[in-house]
Parts: sequence; C-alpha cells; structure tokens
Amino acid sequence: MLIVKKFGGSSVANKERIFNVARRCVEEYKKGNQVVVVLSAMGDTTDELTAMAADINPNARKRELDMLLSTGEQVSVSLASMACESLGVPAISLNAFQVAMHTTSTYGNARFKKIDSQRIRHELESGKIVFVTGFQGVNKYDDVTTLGRGGSDTTAVALAAALHADACEIYTDVDGVYTADPRVVPNAKKLKEVSYDEMLEMASLGAKVLHNRSVELAKKYDVQLVVLSSLEEAPGTVVKEETKMEQMLVSGVTADKNTARIAIIGVKDEPGIAFKIFSMLAKKGINVDIILQSIGRDNKKDISFTVASTALKETLEVLEENKGRITAERIESDDQVAKVSVVGAGMQTNAGVASDMFEVLYNVGVNIRMISTSDIRITVLIDEADVDKAVKAVHAKFIEED
Repeated sequence: MLIVKKFGGSSVANKERIFNVARRCVEEYKKGNQVVVVLSAMGDTTDELTAMAADINPNARKRELDMLLSTGEQVSVSLASMACESLGVPAISLNAFQVAMHTTSTYGNARFKKIDSQRIRHELESGKIVFVTGFQGVNKYDDVTTLGRGGSDTTAVALAAALHADACEIYTDVDGVYTADPRVVPNAKKLKEVSYDEMLEMASLGAKVLHNRSVELAKKYDVQLVVLSSLEEAPGTVVKEETKMEQMLVSGVTADKNTARIAIIGVKDEPGIAFKIFSMLAKKGINVDIILQSIGRDNKKDISFTVASTALKETLEVLEENKGRITAERIESDDQVAKVSVVGAGMQTNAGVASDMFEVLYNVGVNIRMISTSDIRITVLIDEADVDKAVKAVHAKFIEED
C-alpha cells in the first residue's frame, strides 16, 4: 500500500515529537507499505517568521514573504528524515521545487495546478520514506509560493491524488472531527465519519481541523481522508462521500472569529454596481462570504458583506481607491464580529432549523447582524464577544438534545 501521512506543526514542535513522528512512519514502513509524509513547520515557526518580517518591513511584498515562510517546512522535513535514518530506516526530504509541485502565481494563497510524481516514485521504489514540505509550491517563474494557512493539508491530499495513494491520513493535535470546538463546548462529540460536503462547510466556516481546499480536492479526486491524533493511538474521523449519519440533523457547530464586516453606503441603485464591486475584489484574490443588499431608496442602496479579518486592510484599500467608480458615499468596517454556523446534511429534509437556531440565540441575548444559508448550513454574523455563548447554546439545542 502507498500511504500519505500529514503531521501539523504541533506534531513536530520539538525533538521528542519529531522522533514520535519518525517512529510512527517507521512502523508503517516496516509493515511493507510505501510512506510519503507531509510536514508543517515546527510549532510556532510560521508565526515567528511572520512577526520577524513585520518587524523588518510591515509592507513586505508577498513574494518575499513566501520565500521566507517556506523555510519552516524545509527544517521540519530534513530533521524528520534524519530522525528516521537514526532509527535505521532510509529516508529523504524533498521541497516543492525538487518534487515539482506546480502552482498558480498568487503569492500567499496559491493553488495547485499539477504535481510531478516521478521523483517521489523513484525514491519510494528505492526503499525510502519520503518527507515532503507542506504549504508550498513553485510557480511558472520558478518562485516559491505558499498555499495559505493550513495549506499542508492541501499538499497531502494533492499528493495522495497524484500518487493514487491507498490512504491519506491527517494527524493533528486532536483525535478527530468534533461537533464543536471541545475547548469551548466540553460536551462536543467526536464524529466517526462525516461527508465531504459537511466537512467542506465546517472547514470553510471556522473548524480548524482541515484546510477547506484540502476537502475540495479530496472530494474532486475521491481521496478518503482520516483525521487522527498525532500524540495518541485512537480511532479518528473518516471524511468520505457518503456516510451513515442520516439520522443526525446537525453534524457540527462552528465559529469563525477571523471575520470582518464591510458596508458600502449610498451606492447608486442601478444595474452593474454589485458587479463592479465584487469583480474588483475578485481580481485581487479577495474572497467574499455573506452579502446583504438593502432595498433601494432615493436611487441609493447599501451593500454589506464579510471578508476574512486578514483581508480587511487590502479590501478597504481597493474600495477606497475606487470609491468614485462605485459611487459610494462612505465605506464602513467592523472587525469585532464573528460567524457562527450549524452544518448538517440532515437539514436538507428538515424544516424549522433556522427558526430553532434564531430562537436559541434570542433566548441567550445574542443579536444577529447578517444571515446566510445553503442546503446544509445556516450562518449568522454576530458580535465577537457573544461567540462562545452562542456556540454553547446552539450546540446544546441541536446536538446535546438530539
């Protein structure tokens, strides 16, 4: 069997944990399996490098940031490879250029285009465990690119798809996917399995177990994922196309504090205004989530939407530069907000979920600022200060009472 394993930064934070990863990979190797391992940077390395860059140049170009941040994963894979060899098993570390992991040229948020598997297959056939840097790729200019936070998950799934791996295992500091963040909701339940669609919504809405783009890729190429603990031997959560959980109305409650609300006040109430606004943001690679447009009055209307807090500064700069073009009277923003969502495939055939959620939030005194829905999720925008209270109350209603 060919197995792709991914370990996060906390799993390789120090010497002891690096050897723990190495031992687990060696155990798999000694079962007769081929093993490819994707690693994140050690511990808080990426945060430390980001802070260092900000201290040197707060306005550093994204290309240079990618060059800097990609070094963290190279440290991890080289040390883990050394650890395996010290345990008597041949191993090799490869970076994105050596593998040839081709991406788009969007620095800081690149996407995979294709992966050349020849080098990895050669090393596997020569009997080595292969360690590959996560989170990064190479663009058409031969520049290093990074995939955004959590991108090592996407690297692992992309490799599993390219190599036609028999399994893709994502090891984290939790032992699976929970119905809510156990640090906020002590009664959160671990899911035995969850569908790609549910996991994609949960990952996109704040669940930090898996990178949302990794779930997109897994669904596209039918890569079955298993989320496991890197620190203990325990059954994990399987992410796959179909699950046996039809009886569950809601599979998870998520919260995302990395959210900001922008309101464009007093734009002309005429065709094409929304297109102008959101096309200019799309050209800058800025993702927009909840959108709300007011009813026009006096030939004017307001358009509100949410973006990630990390994209707020760039979004405001783009809008201010084009304020005249979009005919806005003023632009307002608020980064003290958060999204709370309920996700579940069972919601497709059950009426009343939205009203129950709104009633729960009313009962605990939480005001709803914006609302967005799909077939399998309901998302509300609320004040950030109310997040934990809201998540606990909604989880109690839909999961603890179920």
